[in-house]
Amino acid sequence: MLSRVAEAIYWMARYVERAENLARFVDVTLNMTLDQPIGIQQQWEPLVLATGDEKYFHEHYPHASAETVMQFLVFDREYPNSILSSLRFARENARSVRESVSSEMWEQLNAFYHRVKDAESKFATIDSPSDFLCSVKEGSHLFNGIADATMSHDLGWHFANLGRVIERADKTSRLLDVKYFTLLPTLSDVGTPTDDLQWADVLRSVSGFQSYRRRYHGITVERIIEFLILDRTFPRTINYCVREADASLHAISGTQMGTSRNSAERLFGQLRAELDYRQVESIREIGLHEYIDSLQVRLNEASAAIHDTFFAIRPVEEPWTGQFQSQR
Repeated sequence: MLSRVAEAIYWMARYVERAENLARFVDVTLNMTLDQPIGIQQQWEPLVLATGDEKYFHEHYPHASAETVMQFLVFDREYPNSILSSLRFARENARSVRESVSSEMWEQLNAFYHRVKDAESKFATIDSPSDFLCSVKEGSHLFNGIADATMSHDLGWHFANLGRVIERADKTSRLLDVKYFTLLPTLSDVGTPTDDLQWADVLRSVSGFQSYRRRYHGITVERIIEFLILDRTFPRTINYCVREADASLHAISGTQMGTSRNSAERLFGQLRAELDYRQVESIREIGLHEYIDSLQVRLNEASAAIHDTFFAIRPVEEPWTGQFQSQR
């Protein structure tokens, strides 16, 4: 497989996952404001902070309200990480490698993009923005289901899986970080029903509320941190995503699990071991923000290593010996 094909498939899947996660964040915040009539607007600023692009937002929008933040995250054509932009980039990547994705995948992604694009002109007047956001999530689920059912689970599928789980881990970490520092109106709300409601909304934003409740009896910060960071079985936790990324990397290179042949495998292997043996008590001792910040740095380093290992042009004296070919 050529590096340009692998890179296009990787980013196709990553952009679709990005669109879904943004829809999740906006939908849960929208529902949260309906439950909390006091201080509604304060719930939207943290959503901007979670993107890391607050500078762009404040340059283009007067303040953080439901209308401005939804326009920013859903339909802003100039903002490269909006839902509409993400689906446009996913579609462009898929178009460039039509021969490497199934026709069903292309048809679903093309229709998905046009549904969101067509909704832009009438979004302000629709009765239920939540229904539209749910349709974005369903569009992503349908695309991923079609990919799993119609794409051979070979190199291409593993690059798509890499993009999907890395994006998912990043967004889960950002959501946790923002909640811990900015969602509560005041410190007096800690441990109150307001606090419980907001943490429940964090779980719902990753479709993890029911899985969490089946495992734990009550909502506590420690258990939610343990679940969303360290759990190995729920598909949106950071540990699960890192383990999936590690497995796909080894499938691509043919390297035996537990060993490494390149920097990407080494970094993901180290991160996997760290998460497997980390205890929630030690995370609280370090500080949740500090720990998540270090996780995001390591995820970014590992993502950069994927680019350097598989997508960038490598010197002739460092030939790749597996099935993958770095070629431009």
